[in-house]
Amino acid sequence: MGGGHGGSTTYKGLTLHHPKRWHVVTGKGLCAVMWFWVLYRAKQDGPVVLGWRHPWEGHDDHSHGHGDKH
Repeated sequence: MGGGHGGSTTYKGLTLHHPKRWHVVTGKGLCAVMWFWVLYRAKQDGPVVLGWRHPWEGHDDHSHGHGDKH
């Protein structure tokens, strides 16, 4: 059905076709972006997710020019 284009490997009756180069490169690039994002979010939210601090404890200075009336 799919034609005989490209190489393939058969193992125990299952034929696996080799991916095209752009599929491999795109997959690796998107995988890298995903891991950069996961590690960035872990850096930002890790202590909260692990229970080491509460989300509302991240701001030590609440003044923001409002004075001491709060």
